[in-house]
Amino acid sequence: MNEVTRILSAIESGEPNAAERLLPLVYEELRRLAAQKLAQEKPGQTLQATALVHEAYLRLVASPERERGEAPEWNSRGHFFAAAAEAMRRILVDQARKKQADKHGGGRLRVDLPADLAAEGRGDDLVALDEALGLLESNDPDAARLVKLRYFAGLSHQDAAEALGISRGAADRLWALARAWLFRQLSK
Repeated sequence: MNEVTRILSAIESGEPNAAERLLPLVYEELRRLAAQKLAQEKPGQTLQATALVHEAYLRLVASPERERGEAPEWNSRGHFFAAAAEAMRRILVDQARKKQADKHGGGRLRVDLPADLAAEGRGDDLVALDEALGLLESNDPDAARLVKLRYFAGLSHQDAAEALGISRGAADRLWALARAWLFRQLSK
């Protein structure tokens, strides 16, 4: 059992200060994953990798469900990073939806000086991907988890397979299925 898994077990058992010991161990990897995801966002993104990591970490470790003892347990490092990927995905989708709201300038295009129109944003794409992932999850939860790990957490194909506890061949088949399914959904 590695140090991360031991600390996750300590957090689950309610040990005080365990969460403080976890962050230094996983911070750099979470920040790298967050920076990788944010690099794919359109120019003008206001969320920074550090803020995304901190928000995701707070959602994972200091959530009301966890404090009530209702949050799911993390049984491995891979399971923790899968949960972190899901938290980052939700944060990015929430931000994309917020930016689309009329209250926040919804349908307006960003204009950079001296009047170059900004490229069409990925916010719509991210919301559409989230909706398609929801449909995929209802049809094939394992395929949806694989996409979340690969796309949102930035895990390699092998690391995602290990996090899901499946073989590389099974991950190859799931990835091919998920890509084709999502392509068809997003092309409608």
